[in-house]
Amino acid sequence: MEIENKLETLSAAARFDVCGYSGPRTVQPSPFRFIYKAALPGGGCASLFKVLLTNVCTNDCAYCVNQVGRDCPRATFQPEELARTFMQLYEKRLVQGLFLSSGIAGNASRTMEKMITAVEILRQQYEFKGYIHLKILPGASFDCVEAGCKLASRVSVNMEAPTAHHLARLSSRKNIYQGIIEPMRWVKKIMASNEMLVPSGQTTQFVVGAADETDRHLLDTTEALYRELGLRRVYFSAFNPVGGTPLEDHLPTPPTREHRLYQTDWLLRVYGFPLQEVELALSDEGNLSLKKDPKIVIAQKQPWLFPLDVNKVSYEELLRVPGIGPTSAQRIIDARREHSINSMEQLRKMRAVVKRAAPYIWFKGMLDWEKQMSFLPQLEEDEAEVPLPELAEVVR
Repeated sequence: MEIENKLETLSAAARFDVCGYSGPRTVQPSPFRFIYKAALPGGGCASLFKVLLTNVCTNDCAYCVNQVGRDCPRATFQPEELARTFMQLYEKRLVQGLFLSSGIAGNASRTMEKMITAVEILRQQYEFKGYIHLKILPGASFDCVEAGCKLASRVSVNMEAPTAHHLARLSSRKNIYQGIIEPMRWVKKIMASNEMLVPSGQTTQFVVGAADETDRHLLDTTEALYRELGLRRVYFSAFNPVGGTPLEDHLPTPPTREHRLYQTDWLLRVYGFPLQEVELALSDEGNLSLKKDPKIVIAQKQPWLFPLDVNKVSYEELLRVPGIGPTSAQRIIDARREHSINSMEQLRKMRAVVKRAAPYIWFKGMLDWEKQMSFLPQLEEDEAEVPLPELAEVVR
């Protein structure tokens, strides 16, 4: 019963730590709160044991369920206890990997040492060789960060807010430079010293809307993290108020805003759009439209680029077309080596979303427009041509 109570408390306390996209398209949730169903990039899903070492915390983050002074049940796993619990779940095939985070119980380095001990037990005593995502606690020492990198498949330090100014609105005890950016730099340096370490890279998380930041703030920082620190992923978590915290009366962030940020992140990270071009999707107030896909907004603001001849333009130019993503763009490039593309039906078979692409492309025969488009009413509507990011990159 003691273990079950700890599981209930510490898995509930971990729910705001993000290890995957959580927008409109999700996998079937697990009946157990501590098992997180994460979708894999190539399809299917993997089950992660998602838990905190402790929800005792000295930080005062205004949005957080675990903040100091909040009246809530507290619990702590001992390292041996946590490792044994994970292995019992693993041996029963209930989970395939571990996502381990923690509150900061007094001192970041001492708390993280216990997290590392738990992972060491799994790696050395139980000889577990699978996926482990280990949170680096803000303010932890270099030695702790290095030890974590030697054990984990993926590590992450949560930024939560995009600038020092915004983080100061959320916490009086966190330092974005020494406590967060510096450990990220350490991880980059450690990974560079040994390419076998942290094979799934490092990531971070933003709590969207808690600090009243704009999407411009989030995207500028996201692009800098990719460019300067080589982060593998940035995750976005729409803010939801928690009772008993200073932000309990703050309006929740619409899930659509989180979704639009993921779509725009995809343009930066996968499509290779420069930040200057991505920022065309922003309003004068610095926010993305909740009603329109950012790639369409960007295309509409650059009318001189279109229509593009799909039989002549480069792969990079094809990616600018709404409805054409990396897969369909490559199929177009491959197909036209053998024959010309002269119908919407051909593009549809290449997985292009032709309803979205049609206003932005041209090919020989487009004058016979009504005939080419006659099949379109029977096609299913596509919510967004930018593919939804995978929920978690559990495998490299």
